[in-house]
Amino acid sequence: MGDINGDTSELLMAMDVGYRHFDTAISYRNESVVGKALQESKKERDQFFITSKIPGREEYYADENAVKKGVEQSLQALNTDYIDLYLIHHPWDNLEQMLSMWRVLESYVDKGTLKAIGVSNFNEEQLDYLIENGRIKPAVNQVESHPGKWNDEIINYSLEHQVIPEAWGPLTRVSDQAKEALNKIAEKYNKTWAQIILRYQIERGVVVIPKSHNKERQQQNLDVFNFELAEEDKQVISQQ
Repeated sequence: MGDINGDTSELLMAMDVGYRHFDTAISYRNESVVGKALQESKKERDQFFITSKIPGREEYYADENAVKKGVEQSLQALNTDYIDLYLIHHPWDNLEQMLSMWRVLESYVDKGTLKAIGVSNFNEEQLDYLIENGRIKPAVNQVESHPGKWNDEIINYSLEHQVIPEAWGPLTRVSDQAKEALNKIAEKYNKTWAQIILRYQIERGVVVIPKSHNKERQQQNLDVFNFELAEEDKQVISQQ
C-alpha cells in the first residue's frame, strides 16, 4: 500500500481505521510515502509494524556494501531509525551469495536497526539452507497464497520449522467459482467471502497482509477476529 507519487491519504485512512502493519519494499518504491504517512499520523513509531524488503538482484547479492547501502536507504526513506521486519525479496540460485547477504542483515539485527529479518518467495531448499547455515533463523517467509494457489507445501514446511508464513496477495485472483463457494460459507457467519479467506489463513497460522483503497473494505479486513470457522467449512475452503 502506498502511492509512489507521495499521496498519503489512503495510508492515513488505513491508519485511522486501525491498520498497523505496513508492507513496503525497495522494489515497490513506496518506502518514502509510508515514511511520510508515519510522520503525518502523529502517532508514536512503536504503534506500527513496518516491513520492507531488499531485492534479490545481482547489484545487491554480489556486493555486501550494496546490501548495507540498501538497508540504510530503506531507513532513510522510511524516516525511521529501525525497521520491524526486513526481508530478502526474492531468492536466487547461488545459495552462498544468499547467505552472504543474510549475514549482512544479521549484523543489523545485532545493532537493533532491524528488529527481525526474513525472506520472501523462498522454497523449502532455500529456506532450509538459511536455517542450517545462518546464525539467525528467518522469522518470516512471505509467499503468495490465495484460493487457487494456497501454497500449502511451503506454508506447512515454514510452520514445521517455526518460521512464520505470511501471505501476500491473499485476496487476489479469486475465481467466480471460488467466490460462489466462499459466499455460501460467508452467509453462515454474516461475513464477506474476503473475510472468510482471511480468517481461514489466520486459523492455520498464516499472517495476512490484505490491501484496499476503500475504507469500508479496510474495515472489513480487520473485522475477522470475532468468529471461528467450522471444520467442515475449512475443508471446503481448502479445496478452492
